[in-house]
Amino acid sequence: MKKPRIKYFYQLIGSHLSILLIALLILSILFVQYVEEFAYEEKAEELERYGEQILRELERPRPGTDLQTYVSLLKAQGIDFIVFDQQSRVLYPFSEAFPPIDLTEEEWNIIEQGETLVVNRDVERFEITMTFVAMPYVSDGELVGGVLLASPVSGTREMVSELNKTLVTAILIALAVALLLSLLLSKLHVSRIQRMQKATSMITNGRYDVNLPETNFDEIGDLSRDFNKMANKLQQSNEEIERLENRRRQFMADVSHEMRTPLTTIAGVIEGLRNNMFEEDQREKGIRLVSDETKRLIRLVNENLDYEKIRSNQVTLTKEEVESEELLEIIQEHLYLQAEEKGDHIVIEPEAGTVIYGDMDRLIQILTNIVKNSIQFTDHGQIFLRAFKEPAHMVIEVEDTGSGIDVEEIDLIWRRFYKTDFSRGSGQFGLGLSIVKQLVTLHEGDIQVESTKGQGTKFTIRLPHKKDPEA
Repeated sequence: MKKPRIKYFYQLIGSHLSILLIALLILSILFVQYVEEFAYEEKAEELERYGEQILRELERPRPGTDLQTYVSLLKAQGIDFIVFDQQSRVLYPFSEAFPPIDLTEEEWNIIEQGETLVVNRDVERFEITMTFVAMPYVSDGELVGGVLLASPVSGTREMVSELNKTLVTAILIALAVALLLSLLLSKLHVSRIQRMQKATSMITNGRYDVNLPETNFDEIGDLSRDFNKMANKLQQSNEEIERLENRRRQFMADVSHEMRTPLTTIAGVIEGLRNNMFEEDQREKGIRLVSDETKRLIRLVNENLDYEKIRSNQVTLTKEEVESEELLEIIQEHLYLQAEEKGDHIVIEPEAGTVIYGDMDRLIQILTNIVKNSIQFTDHGQIFLRAFKEPAHMVIEVEDTGSGIDVEEIDLIWRRFYKTDFSRGSGQFGLGLSIVKQLVTLHEGDIQVESTKGQGTKFTIRLPHKKDPEA
């Protein structure tokens, strides 16, 4: 069975009002008790003051002269008094309101010790609830009795009753004001939470372009700021996932495209050979074509495997100090025939005595890919290989006088399988420069490209020097 839900809005109002009501009730009870005790204490102090005056009158040579004046004066204020002896008998004046005083032994002990007995509320010895004080009467150093003054507590009760009515009215007004404020504040807080709930629903539905108002006022403002950061991160992650998915689809399309042509060629030649469709002098040419296309497929697979190994950090570099002149000569000799086929001339210009710190095999792979790219786009031109030293880096430059690259394509050449229109029919797969970029990064280096359409291209590689172990 589904449990009933209570909206947060009503929870806030209920919590505000309940806290206020409990606080008001506690304060009211404490306040009423304090006022009540204070009123009784004030009444007792008033009775004590009158009692002291009566005792002073009793100490005069003719004590009965002015006592009647006190009787009339105190009667007008609702106060009665008597003078009693040690046997609790009333000596003056006799009144039906005061039967013989029945003091307990404990109360007599207080009077005998010369102290004033104060009873705020007494309901047993009088017909009505009274406040009374009993003060010891000492004559010639001996206790002869006491003076008792009493006053009904009805006046004090009426005052407390009026105070209670006032407090109830004040509580009701306070609750009404608190209810109004609670409605406003609860609506404000709930609206902020509802905005966050709406934003959460948007993210759940795949919409990450949310932006909650940020404030430094309270924790909800901090939560909104963190929520916006989370949404931004999710949006970036989602965009990255989409980019990766697009790259995956593009990769599959490119691989399929690159493999279709050689496989089609191989299948056609094999079918022709099997059906004796080639003349004898064409058979050797067909076999060479199958061999070339097979090597092309193997190269495609190897380049893909190499690229993935580099990207996943599965390649370990064996760095050493390589003489720049030796490295550039190896590239020149290795690609001499390919350059000659295009009518190109490879020129090396190494700075004397300079060394490059890196993996020899990977450096050859980097420069081979770049120079092959330059040969591909250069006809009857020159390709310069330079190496020179800078304070923090060793610089290798590969510059050609070829057709150059469009400005908008410069940042695209590092992409996997990206090929310019000039290379579409060249049989290259567009993986070489991607591998170059990854290998240079693996060497903690940097590679940049400068190119002007129709005037050539220059690749600049900067590799850090070998670190001094004592530094």
